[in-house]
Amino acid sequence: MRLLPGAVVTFAIDSSVAVSRLFGITNIGVAAKAGDQALAIGGVLAAGVVAGAALFAVLSMSQEPALLFGGVLGALLGGLALVAEHRLQRVAEGAVTANAWVFATCLAWGLAFGWTYDRLSTSQHAEDAEESRRRFLVTLGGVTIATAALSTLAGVLLGRRSRSIAGPRWSDDHALPNAASAVMPVPGTRAEFTPLEDFYRIDTDTRAPSLDGERWRLAVSGLVARPLTLSLAELRAMEPLDQFATLCCISNPPGGDLISTTRWTGVSLQRLLPQLGLLPSATHLNVTSADGFFETVALDTIRADPRAMLAYAWDGVPLPIEHGFPLRLYVPGVYGMKQPKWIVGVEAIDRWEPGYWVVRGWSKDGRVEPFASVDAVVRRGDMADVGGIAYAGSRGVATVEVRGDGGEWREAQIRQPLSDLTWVLWRARVPLATRYVARIGVSSRA
Repeated sequence: MRLLPGAVVTFAIDSSVAVSRLFGITNIGVAAKAGDQALAIGGVLAAGVVAGAALFAVLSMSQEPALLFGGVLGALLGGLALVAEHRLQRVAEGAVTANAWVFATCLAWGLAFGWTYDRLSTSQHAEDAEESRRRFLVTLGGVTIATAALSTLAGVLLGRRSRSIAGPRWSDDHALPNAASAVMPVPGTRAEFTPLEDFYRIDTDTRAPSLDGERWRLAVSGLVARPLTLSLAELRAMEPLDQFATLCCISNPPGGDLISTTRWTGVSLQRLLPQLGLLPSATHLNVTSADGFFETVALDTIRADPRAMLAYAWDGVPLPIEHGFPLRLYVPGVYGMKQPKWIVGVEAIDRWEPGYWVVRGWSKDGRVEPFASVDAVVRRGDMADVGGIAYAGSRGVATVEVRGDGGEWREAQIRQPLSDLTWVLWRARVPLATRYVARIGVSSRA
């Protein structure tokens, strides 16, 4: 993902979203992540085929047993794989099981190729060479399939364990701030407060970085009086900012599910700035992630809006690994492409620099484009109750209008939002139709 040209990455992302919608897949985020993983597996298989062919060619020049050679090669590859894993911080320090798994996989690959070459060479000299080769290849195929199945099962079980969200949630014993609103959603409208398990995830990682919260530090550098580090405990000890906010992916299609709402907890960047010791020449913060992602935020934006924050919890529980543990950025009014997860560094700089996706040709500002989508239609005789969501980032939704089959626009009722930063739910009664369209009017606030 990091090496491909931006146009290629854009085509792949847009295609995955389009294919998901074509086949009626409702959870686009999960489908997109599965597609990323499938591409990664395909890349490994292709690389393995090429490397295996090269290895066989080299082994044909020697009469020595190939098993030892393959083992040495596998061990070297395993060492390089561990270096790559730790550079991407996808294996936590001290995680012996994970380290052993990565190394053993590469070692097993080398040993398997060496053993296969030796067996094939032996079978060529057997009395019934063809039958011997056939039995061997069938056995090898069966072992390969069984190994792949066991590895996949282990990955699924480990993945489920890593995605568990433990502890009591804020929403377990608190009513939403708009619970008394007179406007109720049309049955079938998506949940106003997204369950954490359903919160969308789009990023460039097939596996999330694994960071140790006890050892993790936020490094502050660049145009500051002196470099400093902040621990997660120190950030949690600061005055917390709790706010309801909606996040949306820039690739979210009309009516798509790459948008979610929850209650975030963290530190206001505006309140944090005085502690960073910024020099007068600093104009921007370059925020970097453990996975190599980066984004630039203007200090003017932070000073003008106390809602920009470094979030460490949602719905009253710590962020899980897949969603940015231990720290992620939230900036009102922009898409998720501008909001790094797994933050490890903040560098004060004196100029704007393009972020990860901007370098690849995506929007410079990443400002949310207002939209309204239809979620539910309930027939009421010759009329229909139509409901859905509308979102305008930090600008706010003033009006929503609905019509069916090109008919007259009718103004919808808008349910009180959870905050100025969240989507709104709306409903309208319109004549029964085969197709409904909603449009949005944006408020004047920033």
